[in-house]
Amino acid sequence: MTDEPRDARPQPTHAPRSAQAALSASEFAGVGVQFAATILVFVFAGVWLDRRLHSSPWFVLICVFVGAAAGFYSMYSKVMAAQRRDAERKAAIGERRR
Repeated sequence: MTDEPRDARPQPTHAPRSAQAALSASEFAGVGVQFAATILVFVFAGVWLDRRLHSSPWFVLICVFVGAAAGFYSMYSKVMAAQRRDAERKAAIGERRR
């Protein structure tokens, strides 16, 4: 009897699905906090501008929308980068199987 495993096929080198899910979850764990923090920073900037220029509430309103747009763009770019990496990883796995 030999010490070789019964299934001598090469094992895949990519991470199992649970590890991939954990990576994805950890990658996006702070997205909501980042979105809220971006809006808050812009709101405080709007309040500061309104007090300085005596133009209440216009700069607060403008900064809320700009902050929301900036936060959304940040989330969008993170999601698109993750999808691009996932597509590249799947393509590399497909090439290895050939």
